[in-house]
Amino acid sequence: MSLAITLLSLVLVVCCLFLGLLILIQLPKKEAGLGQAFGGAATEALFGAGSGNTLTKLTKYFAGAFIGLCVLLAWMSSFYARNQNQGVLKELSAQAPAAVPSPALGLIGTNTPSAAPATNLATPTK
Repeated sequence: MSLAITLLSLVLVVCCLFLGLLILIQLPKKEAGLGQAFGGAATEALFGAGSGNTLTKLTKYFAGAFIGLCVLLAWMSSFYARNQNQGVLKELSAQAPAAVPSPALGLIGTNTPSAAPATNLATPTK
């Protein structure tokens, strides 16, 4: 399980980096900005005149994969941690018997009879 979590985390990082690159490459509405700086014209030559649609579709797919991987990794990590903690709790409960607390002496509420009878300290005033 740990190996699967590690591999999926690596895929998530690659997906995140590629998603960031896709967002930076896309052409803005005014044909200026980071899309041109990172080779916006090259994407038109590579993907054709409708490269905006291709990059938009790729961005949607990678965004969906990113969200899906995040949810899957969160579920797998919590399942793995829960199983690890249950094993530790079983070992601890098998090793140590339940401790019986010793009764505290001199505290209010003990079952030992007191030597002096209880007196009412409040005296009525007339």
